[in-house]
Amino acid sequence: MIKVREGRRLPESDSGAGQGAAPPAEVLAPAHTDWLYHHLRVVGDPAEVAAFRQAAAGAGVIPWQHSLGRAEEDWFHLLVAPPPPLTRSLSLEGARILAGQLRTAAEERLRLVAERAGESRACPLDLHRLLPVPEGVLRLGPEHPEARAWLWSHWGTTEALRHVVELPVPKRGQPPKRDPGLLWLGFWSADWTPWPAIRQLRTRWPALRIAVQPRYDDP
Repeated sequence: MIKVREGRRLPESDSGAGQGAAPPAEVLAPAHTDWLYHHLRVVGDPAEVAAFRQAAAGAGVIPWQHSLGRAEEDWFHLLVAPPPPLTRSLSLEGARILAGQLRTAAEERLRLVAERAGESRACPLDLHRLLPVPEGVLRLGPEHPEARAWLWSHWGTTEALRHVVELPVPKRGQPPKRDPGLLWLGFWSADWTPWPAIRQLRTRWPALRIAVQPRYDDP
């Protein structure tokens, strides 16, 4: 469930914006993810806005490539020794089979996500397209401390943006009406406004005015 919480903005010196910035000692993300709703406005020459629109569109996912061998073992142990008040309902052999099936299903999902990341342009603001996660980081997996540190220092959030839509949302059956000099988006960001990513985009697209704002009154 998506929840709105108090907006947070890091001081300029603490956000780890640049590609060469050292990872922070601590990723400031709560144990249970909260989601902040934002508006992003990109304004400028229509040709520049069109170029940004094309560069930013992607699948909206992070194509992690890590091995799930450790996850399979964790699932097996949870199945054979579930936490109270649950009791075990599978034999050791059954638990091993089910853990293997879970791994196979999860690996298939990762494969599909990786394929989609290279083909889809359904998401109008894909941070992985604009600021790609390095291959070495992708192989670590989303829970690895170094992977989270990279996302934190370069994006300012530890997950891909969600529910990215172009605003205003057109009525069903009607074509969208676009101002060629404006890209106006709504999106949800995990825990924080992605300031490091926004700063990098401003640097890479100096001819555009890129403004982002948390919106607490517009779910």
